[in-house]
Amino acid sequence: MPILLGMRILTAVIGIPIAIVIINYGSWLFAATVVALALVAWHEFFTMMQAKDIQIQYNIGLIGIILASGCAWLGNTQELVMVMLLVVLVTMAQTILKYKTFGVTEAAFTILGTMYISLPFAHLLLLRFTDQYDYMYTALGNLSAGAVYLWLAFIGTWASDTLAYFVGSLIGRHKLCPDISPGKTIEGAGGGLLGSIAGVVAVGHLCGLPLVHMAFLGLLIGIAAPFGDLAESVLKRFTGIKNSGNILPGHGGILDRFDAIMFSVPVVYYYIKAFIIM
Repeated sequence: MPILLGMRILTAVIGIPIAIVIINYGSWLFAATVVALALVAWHEFFTMMQAKDIQIQYNIGLIGIILASGCAWLGNTQELVMVMLLVVLVTMAQTILKYKTFGVTEAAFTILGTMYISLPFAHLLLLRFTDQYDYMYTALGNLSAGAVYLWLAFIGTWASDTLAYFVGSLIGRHKLCPDISPGKTIEGAGGGLLGSIAGVVAVGHLCGLPLVHMAFLGLLIGIAAPFGDLAESVLKRFTGIKNSGNILPGHGGILDRFDAIMFSVPVVYYYIKAFIIM
């Protein structure tokens, strides 16, 4: 456990400064990074399904993710719906063209995987490029509104994950979902919820955002993030693997690291759209 924790800390020490540069810079650098992460995540999902001997259509997911990311980068949400429909129709067409080797199960997991990965990662782009030309005067300098919104999601999720880990390790006694993730506890989940609220409120305070909104948004992130984590745990249980990959020392794969973010970012995006909090 100490070695694993040390690897996690080292990865964070290296990764966080890189994330700061990419998120704050935005533009093509952020978009290219998100697309690359989404494609790696898709490859991990494909590999997970192979472990279960489910032969999904790799190229359909690959193209679907690229097109969905492009639509999100350009802010074309209507076209994003079109891409998802195209993925469904082309995949179902394969059940006819490749009837003997590509059945309903393979089609269902192809569609599931493509949507599970493309839509959350597309929302990373949608959130970062929301009000990107409006700047907030923060205690850390001027930041694009989109960057601030994205930091709310990241800090809230990281705070939730970190507090849940330490609180669960120290005082965790009651299992949260023993059949899915035996290490998670109710006490840890409570700590994660408080951590998320505190993290989002802290970022909101630095950026001059309404604290009532920040507290409620932190609550929502604190609920959504564990569901993202557990959803990926269900996939790993289903396929019988420990980690989705090994690209990030101490964390596993991209899906292992971004599973909670994939649930929390859409929550922040639609909350921002519903309530103008600037």
